[in-house]
Amino acid sequence: MRVKLQLSTPADVADLLSLRAAVNERLIDRYGNGFWITRLTEKGALFAMRNSSVYIARYRNRTLATLTLSTKKPWAIDKKYFAKSRRPLYLTSMAVHPDVQRRGIGSLCVEEARHIAIEWPCDAIRLDAYDTGAGAGEFYGKCGFREVGRAIYRSAPLIYYELLL
Repeated sequence: MRVKLQLSTPADVADLLSLRAAVNERLIDRYGNGFWITRLTEKGALFAMRNSSVYIARYRNRTLATLTLSTKKPWAIDKKYFAKSRRPLYLTSMAVHPDVQRRGIGSLCVEEARHIAIEWPCDAIRLDAYDTGAGAGEFYGKCGFREVGRAIYRSAPLIYYELLL
């Protein structure tokens, strides 16, 4: 299956909301309701599109995944943990529909994000992941990201990851 990320548009909001709802339902079933749940609203999706680059991955007109890239440092990221970088890019959000998880879609999306970062040009991709069962840290490690630190932010245990380009 070939997955290509495309920039989302306001016409994609319903698909993004549906995807997030399915992911939240799966996380709640497995781990309960917690800080790892991302409640997306139409207003929030449109705000993200105006202030970041929200990408979607589709296959045969079905939205399989989304990820958000930003050149602006998110509030939970503490720069002291990361290597010096002139142009970092931040992966601030990522979700793969539960029906297609563990089929390589997430890895393909991260690889596409890597290509996008190189084209921008950026010299690193940074992110944080929850240090809980609901977190995706192990996944990012398998995608080539290196753990660079751990922190607690607003009672949420985080692991910081970086991929130097």
